[in-house]
Formats: sequence, C-alpha cells, structure tokens
Amino acid sequence: MDSVSDYWNDRALLEWQVELGATDAIQDTPIDRYALEAVKPTPKPAVPKDGPPPIPEKVQVDPVAIAQAAATAAVDLDGLAAAMQAFEHCELKRGARNFVFCDGQCGARVMIVGEAPGREEDRAGKPFVGRAGQLLDRMLAAIDLARDHAKLSRAVYITNVMPWRPPSNRAPEPAEIAMMLPFLERHITLADPDIVVLMGNTPCQALLGRTGITRLRGHWTEVLGKPCLPMFHPAYLLRNPAAKREAWADLLALNARLRD
Repeated sequence: MDSVSDYWNDRALLEWQVELGATDAIQDTPIDRYALEAVKPTPKPAVPKDGPPPIPEKVQVDPVAIAQAAATAAVDLDGLAAAMQAFEHCELKRGARNFVFCDGQCGARVMIVGEAPGREEDRAGKPFVGRAGQLLDRMLAAIDLARDHAKLSRAVYITNVMPWRPPSNRAPEPAEIAMMLPFLERHITLADPDIVVLMGNTPCQALLGRTGITRLRGHWTEVLGKPCLPMFHPAYLLRNPAAKREAWADLLALNARLRD
C-alpha cells in the first residue's frame, strides 16, 4: 500500500508544480550547463550548395606512346612478343583466341607483312595458314622461297600489322593500326631483313601512309631504310584470279632483287 500512496503523493506534487508554471523536469543533482557548452559536437562536412563534389576526371592514356615505350624497350624478338602480349590497350585482344606473332625463319632475307589474322590464323596462332596462306606458299615456291627453306638465303619471315584477329575479319581501324605501328616498326628493325614485302592495303597504310594497292603494287619503295615491294594479298587473288598475272610479275621482280 505504501507504493500506491507514494504514487498518488508524487503525482499530486507534479500537478502542483505544473499549476505553478513549471515546464521542465528537474533531476536529483544539478547539471553544469557551462561544462555541456564546452563539449561541442563534431560538425558535419558542409555539402556544396551546387550539389555533391565533382567526380575526378578519368586519367587519359596515350596508347601509341605506351606502345612506343614498350617496343623501344624490347631488345630481341622474344622480348618484343612478350611486350605485345602484355599490351592491354587494343580491344582486339579481348575477342581473339590467340596471339599471332610470326612464322618462318628469323634472319631470312625477305620479311612479309600481312594485314591481320583470319579465322584459321587465330586458331593456329600463326600468320597465313588458311587458304590465303596456302596460296602464298605456292607463290613463294614458284621462285624457290619458303618459310622453312633449307637455305636461310631463300627463307622468308612472316608477320602481320595486327597480332589479333578483328571481329568478322573486318579491316583494322586507323586507331588500331596507329597503336600497333610502333611494335611493327620495331619488329622490322629486330628481324633486320634485306627486303620488306607489304601484302595488301593495311600494311601499306601503316608503313607507307598510303592505300590503293592496285596503284602501289609492283613499285619499289623504302620502309625504315629497307627496299620495300607492295603486292596483292593472296586473299585478294583468291577473289580476283585475273590479278595473278600482276602478282607473278611482282614475284619475278622480288626474285631479281634477291639475285642482285
């Protein structure tokens, strides 16, 4: 019963204080308000009036400059192949099955530069192994040249402008050619052939800065200080058999230069 009487007594006192005008409850011990003012809450970071802070701009990279540095650092063909495989700025790499670097014999007098791997090349990891590659082998054999010729003086070394297959065998885009050009130029320097043969428009665009293979073929020019002969790509000859006559004339011109 004491607890009940205490309750009604406390309630009567509370109602009496309210009638007197009390608005805040008091505690058993006094509160030092000055001490509370000294402890100030940590302010929240101010939000800019114009909205959230701007997102930092993405750092732009120059794939051509990166390729140039990587190619220059390569001191041999194995190092160049490793540098090209490590290059992450060409989107073709993500869709290709294999990296296609070269075929034939290092130290050969003739270096053939094609365009890009096709389906069969992508599968095999070697350039010119499909129908066009088989035609190329027959063309070379007609003037006693071969990838695996017993005589190094009659061997050939083969590569492409692009080491990865473009989707649906499309032509490489100018930006793709530009970023892989430093590797190609370094490839020619390290392979050090006597003659460079450019087969098709893409290598002519990359190394000569010109296209129009029907006008360029058969006319000797120079690439990186080396004699250079543009020729029809074997794939073009498969589509246009009548052009084999001009291709034969170019092969004879190549053989004559080798015998000089």
